Amino acid sequence: QVQLVESGGGLVQAGGSLRLACTSSGGTFLVYSGAWFRQAPGKEREFVAAISRSGGATMYADSVKGRFLISRDNDKNTLLLHMASLKPEDTAVYFCAWDRATMESMIARPDHSDYWGQGTQVTVSS
Repeated sequence: QVQLVESGGGLVQAGGSLRLACTSSGGTFLVYSGAWFRQAPGKEREFVAAISRSGGATMYADSVKGRFLISRDNDKNTLLLHMASLKPEDTAVYFCAWDRATMESMIARPDHSDYWGQGTQVTVSS
């Protein structure tokens, strides 16, 4: 059974880096596309990054392009988000999602994703 557990959030100064991880002890990650979303206080949830089942294709929100890197380790059932050059506006709760659909479908219809993590707080101080 898939249960997503996120880790790696925390408090960091602007310009710093963090790495988020999303792992499940059950299921086979290879059959799922993966994505990260975030929600800041008082704002709607927004797409951050997505990766295909093979890891050969990725997509990013314009706001994080060139600063964030999404990757996956199918052998370890783990989805990763490497965040660099962090800005105060990156402050949010970050959620991972796994879905059997394509990553394009995950971005278009995130509420239809098969599994969601509980969220991890990222706070960037100025």
